[in-house]
Amino acid sequence: MHPLNPLLRATDRPAIPLVQAWASRYAQDRGPLLDLCQAAPGYPPPPGLLVRLAEEARDPSNARYGAILGERSLRDAYARQVSDRLRGRIELDHVAITAGCNQAFTLAVLALAQRGDAVVLPRPWYWNHKMTLDMLGIEAVPLPCAEAAGFVPDAGAAEERITARTRALVLVTPNNPTGAVYPPATLAAFRDLCRRRGIALILDETYRDFLPDGAARPHDLFCDPDWADTLVNLYSFSKAYGIPGYRLGAVVAAPALIEQAFKVLDCLHVCPQRPAQAAMAALLPALDDWQAANRAEINRRGRAIRAVFRDLPGWSVASQGAFCAFVRHPFAGETAARIAERLGCEHGVACLPGSAFGDGLEAYLRLAYGGIGEADIPELGARLSRWPA
Repeated sequence: MHPLNPLLRATDRPAIPLVQAWASRYAQDRGPLLDLCQAAPGYPPPPGLLVRLAEEARDPSNARYGAILGERSLRDAYARQVSDRLRGRIELDHVAITAGCNQAFTLAVLALAQRGDAVVLPRPWYWNHKMTLDMLGIEAVPLPCAEAAGFVPDAGAAEERITARTRALVLVTPNNPTGAVYPPATLAAFRDLCRRRGIALILDETYRDFLPDGAARPHDLFCDPDWADTLVNLYSFSKAYGIPGYRLGAVVAAPALIEQAFKVLDCLHVCPQRPAQAAMAALLPALDDWQAANRAEINRRGRAIRAVFRDLPGWSVASQGAFCAFVRHPFAGETAARIAERLGCEHGVACLPGSAFGDGLEAYLRLAYGGIGEADIPELGARLSRWPA
């Protein structure tokens, strides 16, 4: 056997396949599996987008290589959407299209840091961010976020963790796994901190389109004419448009970073897959109403989740937003993994243990409700009320 990369061997495995294996042992004659494992939409793409995807897939020209940074049409359409919604000035050369937001994060990290550098990562963290840093030999410096603060990180505490080796600080809002939505003032404070200390602010906004009903835009960071000296913004088309299998994400950053991203992307995939890019570019401006209806539906599910846990003795919603509820279970002394395993195997509730998102989180489970219907949520409450029978 050839020796394997020790950094990769030391990197934790992702949690979702393990939880899916637990759930596969559930006897479904006890009722259907409630899959709250993956924070992705269960609803289909817009009908018009499905039609356009099929048309573009039949176009022979889309079987050829495309532009490394993504098709100009989608880069331009997305730049205009961000400029309009977030009141900034985003140009074509600020945008790279990626194969999903995980690749966008990998791209940003490769452009900013190298082995031996450090990146500040709020905990609970999204495990793919931690995995990426670990396999690249970049230290993930934990920034603990407390339940008492709504799992919103503190810029003052973050500054204490910045050293000469720090190259970036990562924020995810609305957050995965906690669902916490970071206030605009918090994001501005982190932008100011990163600018003052000469590091990048990597802002993952995968769930940006699922703010609470009536909420204003998430931040004013792009209103700053000098935003590109600090901000690296990440996005996923998957959640907002119901197309996770088509793998489309984006990076918005300074042209100098995008220029370096060109090299990385040529090595990773040469170009993003073209039919989805063409379809998305053509329809992006026309999908606002469809997107708003799905946001309202997801927010209704979130309210239903909170109502269920209000009636469950010992359980509580520690934080909730977008697709995620981070719940506190009542079983002191039990590991979160053991509770998640029993819920999946015995009760048909597939969810993730808090320990998947960092040390010290054994008291929590993450329930992602984007893939279940509102009508399924009372059944979730019924099954948890029977635990541990």
